[in-house]
Amino acid sequence: MVKDWKVFVTRHLPGNAVGRLAEGCRVEVNPEDRPLQRAELLSGVSRADAVICLLTDRIDEEVLAAAETVKIFANYAVGYNNIDVDAAARRGILVTNTPDVLDDTTADFAWALLMAVARRVVEADGFVRENRFQGWSPTLFLGKDITGRTLGILGAGRIGRAVAERAAGFGMRILYHDLHSHSDLERETGAVQVGKDELLEQADFVSVHVPLTEDTRHMIGSRELARMKRSAVLINTSRGPTVDEQALMEALKEGEIWGAGLDVFEDEPQVHPGLLHLPNVVLAPHIASASGATREKMAAMAVDNVMAVMEGRKPRNLVN
Repeated sequence: MVKDWKVFVTRHLPGNAVGRLAEGCRVEVNPEDRPLQRAELLSGVSRADAVICLLTDRIDEEVLAAAETVKIFANYAVGYNNIDVDAAARRGILVTNTPDVLDDTTADFAWALLMAVARRVVEADGFVRENRFQGWSPTLFLGKDITGRTLGILGAGRIGRAVAERAAGFGMRILYHDLHSHSDLERETGAVQVGKDELLEQADFVSVHVPLTEDTRHMIGSRELARMKRSAVLINTSRGPTVDEQALMEALKEGEIWGAGLDVFEDEPQVHPGLLHLPNVVLAPHIASASGATREKMAAMAVDNVMAVMEGRKPRNLVN
């Protein structure tokens, strides 16, 4: 191991993984619990041999140019659309991510959102807290059944598959749209691969699980929302820009779809102001992977990737 390496960590991480890293090299951690300002990020990477960064850190040409001695950017996330991966490769800088460890946790949260929207849990909670509950009523907070309904999954990667596996337990009909067919998923859950439009038209619940690329940006817009059932629910735990928030706000306000659950937003941490006052959308602050065990595993994986490069080994989760 290279003992004199300096590792810059852009934000405090849970668990003891960074402490383990500090046993073998010098570690500098952002002392404040906030995203770094641009100048702080540029300064930090300029002093480092390795960087552990977050999806809130935009690693572009300017940052890569400042990172003259950096050998690896270890992204603390499964996605890496915050990093110009091709530009890093041109400079000989490795980029890694933290896949696999958050699949079940994220799938669980997608289901938490789905059920919260379907059964109007957040609305009902506020109703009780405001001391408005005067007793049981046959028409109080009528929601939507889940068991036996149709779930449409956009993106049948690891997380999408995990969502489908849970849907099978609810006896749901499962449709999926993906660039590739998945015979094992079909065999295990009864899922059927269909076109995007067919999925949108037939699904009672649509859950988005695609990476953010130029092809998936605004993959749910006014056209797609118009194709969905007026009784449908949209769930997004992937990346915010996959959904056109303006179009979604209008669809929810006008009753073009019944409800939505969002853990990610188009311009995080800002949320479209029109969404904030709608009762038929549940909003969460990007916490789909936020279980203690999962976030600690992510930190350990990022540190493992850095240590592999320090020791002259190929990191396990190399994306470029």
